[in-house]
Amino acid sequence: MENVIIIGSGCAGYTAAIYTARANLKPLLLSGTQPGGQLTTTTEIENFPGYPDGIMGPDLMMKMQAQAEKFGTRIAWLGVESIVHRADGSFLLKAGAESFESQTVIVATGAAPRHLGLPGEQKLIGHGLTSCATCDGAFYRNVPVAVIGGGDSACEEADFLTRFASKVYLIHRRDQLRASKIMADRVLANPKIEPIWNSTVCEYLTDDSGEMRAMKLKNLLTGVEQECAVACVFVAIGHVPNSSFLGDLVDMDANGYLLQHPGRTATKTPGLFAAGDVADPYYRQAITAAGQGCAAALEAERFLSGH
Repeated sequence: MENVIIIGSGCAGYTAAIYTARANLKPLLLSGTQPGGQLTTTTEIENFPGYPDGIMGPDLMMKMQAQAEKFGTRIAWLGVESIVHRADGSFLLKAGAESFESQTVIVATGAAPRHLGLPGEQKLIGHGLTSCATCDGAFYRNVPVAVIGGGDSACEEADFLTRFASKVYLIHRRDQLRASKIMADRVLANPKIEPIWNSTVCEYLTDDSGEMRAMKLKNLLTGVEQECAVACVFVAIGHVPNSSFLGDLVDMDANGYLLQHPGRTATKTPGLFAAGDVADPYYRQAITAAGQGCAAALEAERFLSGH
C-alpha cells in the first residue's frame, strides 16, 4: 500500500512528487501517456522563475524529474485507466496489466489543447504552432502571426500578441465573434488585428527547415482557398482535460475540468486531490501548475497525518 500516488509527470506532478518525497511519504509517480507533459512539446521557456536565460521545455522537465527522484520518488512509465475508491478509504488504480493501491492520490494529468487534426500538425507544435500566447508570443516580434478561434480565449490571445507581432490575423469560422461584447469590441478596434471571417485553416505550409511559413485558408461560403503568410499559428479553440478515467469520484464542470474545494486542491472524494491544468481552465501556466502541485502535496500530507 502506497502513501501517495501521483498521476501525471508535468509541472504539477513533479512538484507534488518533490514535496511528498521530502516529507518522507515515498511517493510513486505514474507518468501518464505523455511523460513530462505539454512542456516537452515546447522549445524555449522564458517565464519560469529561476531561469533568466530561458530553458528548453524538455530540459526543464528532466530537471524536475531528477529533483523528484533525488528525494526518493519512484516513477513508473504507465497511464492510469481507472480508479476505485474502496470501502476502507484506500484507492485501487489500474494501469494496463498492473494494479496499485494507495491511501491518497494526486491527479495531475493536465489538459490537452484542441487542434484541427491537419496533416503534419504534431510535428509543427513548437515550430510555429502553439496554443499559448503567454508562453510563446515574445518569440514572434515584428512578424505576422495568426490566432484560430472566436471566443474570449482567442480574443485574449490576439490582443496579447499585438504587443509583439507586426500583425495578428484572427481566423474564425463564422461572421461574428462568440466572445463577450467588451472583448470582441476591443479586438475589432485594434488596428493590428485583422479578422478573417467565415474561414478555416485547411493546411499548414512550412519552409525547408520545417518551420511554419504560411497557412492555407478556405472560405466556407465561397470555397476559395488562399495562402496567408505567418510565422506562427496560435490555436485557441479550447482544451480537453484528461479527466475521463476518474468517473464519478470527482465533480467536473461542463468541459470536464475537475472541481476542487474553494481555495484548496481536494476533490469531493476524501484523499483524492487535483492539481494543475486538469483543474485549471483559466491560467494554464507551468508556474501555476507547479504551485498547485505543491498545494496538493501539502494537503495529502495533512490528510495522512489525520488518518
